[in-house]
Amino acid sequence: MAFLYLSEPSRGEIWRGAFARDLPDLPFFANTDEVLDPSTVRYLAAWVPPANLSSAYANLELVFSVGAGVDQFDLSRLPPQVQVVRMLEPGIEAMMVEYATMAVLALHRNLPTYLAQQRAGVWRSHRPTPATQRRVGVMGVGRLGQGVLRALRPFQFPLAGWSRERRSVDDVVCFAGKDELPAFLERTDILVCLLPLTAETTGLLNKATFARLPKGAALVHMGRGAQLDDGALVEALDTGQLSAAVVDVMSPEPPPEGHAIWQDPRIILTPHIAAATDAVAGARFVLETVKNHRAGLPIEGVVDRTRGY
Repeated sequence: MAFLYLSEPSRGEIWRGAFARDLPDLPFFANTDEVLDPSTVRYLAAWVPPANLSSAYANLELVFSVGAGVDQFDLSRLPPQVQVVRMLEPGIEAMMVEYATMAVLALHRNLPTYLAQQRAGVWRSHRPTPATQRRVGVMGVGRLGQGVLRALRPFQFPLAGWSRERRSVDDVVCFAGKDELPAFLERTDILVCLLPLTAETTGLLNKATFARLPKGAALVHMGRGAQLDDGALVEALDTGQLSAAVVDVMSPEPPPEGHAIWQDPRIILTPHIAAATDAVAGARFVLETVKNHRAGLPIEGVVDRTRGY
């Protein structure tokens, strides 16, 4: 059996060293510069797996995403016996929590307004709103969403979460399912999107969603680019339905030259940098997962194909 890595070369060399130290009996191959028998590949890691995955690797059992997302995988083309594993490297969660906290506080304290005033040479103060009066709602209450909610709790924001299935989180009002989405949105002054990309969440941040928020609400988008209708975002800002936004993901990336989002002073735009996988920690997670799999033990991060995450 063998492990095949198909992604960024420098990270692959770090993984190669880690496998040599911790699993020397498992041959490790990186990218296409080495010759191997495809029938020996039991484990494969990639950001975007090869199109011939099913036909080329007949004995494949686990496919790892080298990043946190798996929406770039066409799960319908993978044989049912092949499990897809999300990257659960703890540094990803920590960085995402940092970014979400930064973005919420920036919107809470009117940073986009003050940055625009600075560029215009305007010295003007605006009365701050106490955190106890600023309601924050997080879309996605899984492991990551709960981490963000824990980080925001000390600021005393009234917190809520919305997810596909019912969750229970201390000091958080939890909503679930389509029927409860309107009520969640109506009580949310700063909306944070952390949802995975599925058929149900594609285009979810649209005109109808923004209209449900209180007038003057703000958005933090760090889920997936295809969830955002950027035209609806600009329209909501123009009408005053939204006051500001922090956007880390878009579709396509980067936005086309001349796109309104580049120059909009109400939007803080970052180039998909909320989190990045640490090569050493990522290798450690994959190694532990492979060891558990070989020992017949449960493994973390397996994607539920019925949900898409």
